[in-house]
Amino acid sequence: MRIDRGRIDRGLRRVGAYVRSAPGTYAWLAILFVTTVAMHHMSPEFEQEFLRQRSTNINELSDNPVRVLVQSAMWIDGGRWLPYAVLYTVFHAQAERWLGTLRWLTVCVAAHVLATLISEGALLRAVNEGMAPHSALNTLDIGVSYALAGVVAVLTYRIPAPWRYLYTAVVLAVYGYPLTSSPTFTDLGHFVSVLIGFGCYPLTRGRGKTRNPKETAAPVKG
Repeated sequence: MRIDRGRIDRGLRRVGAYVRSAPGTYAWLAILFVTTVAMHHMSPEFEQEFLRQRSTNINELSDNPVRVLVQSAMWIDGGRWLPYAVLYTVFHAQAERWLGTLRWLTVCVAAHVLATLISEGALLRAVNEGMAPHSALNTLDIGVSYALAGVVAVLTYRIPAPWRYLYTAVVLAVYGYPLTSSPTFTDLGHFVSVLIGFGCYPLTRGRGKTRNPKETAAPVKG
């Protein structure tokens, strides 16, 4: 079987051009790859303590808020990188290419930080009122899902009507349903992230026309 090197080269150039068009997304994904590999080389006992020190739980937020807010976004809970590579390509890369790196990053930071503080504040209140155990103050809370939820929501404004309303309904259902039965502080954080993403509409102004899902995506030039 003869290999078409020209086609392979063109494919590689397109992939490279696509990655360069969303530098923040793929730099973040590269960091997550490195930290995920590192996590797989840790013993279970060391891993739990290591991650807990980088967790945005109430104890760590009280002592080192800036450090843990940054470090918690550099690790994946569960240690599975490939699904996030897909999600980052589908959502983060699209948002960054549309909004630009600075505005995309603003959405990510707003969702990650505000949702963390609000959900952990709700948990602290639950502990103080005896509705949650005191051990919850030191729970493990790392990952990138709040930022992802915010970006998923802000992409609503990239989609034209009437598809926009269907997309919004699906997003609200996916992130709102867990709140209807035995919700956790993480479920609350995800839903708050979505609301923050919706609230980032001002960042989307002047970023070009909405994208019609019926249209075939134009190839990336490289």
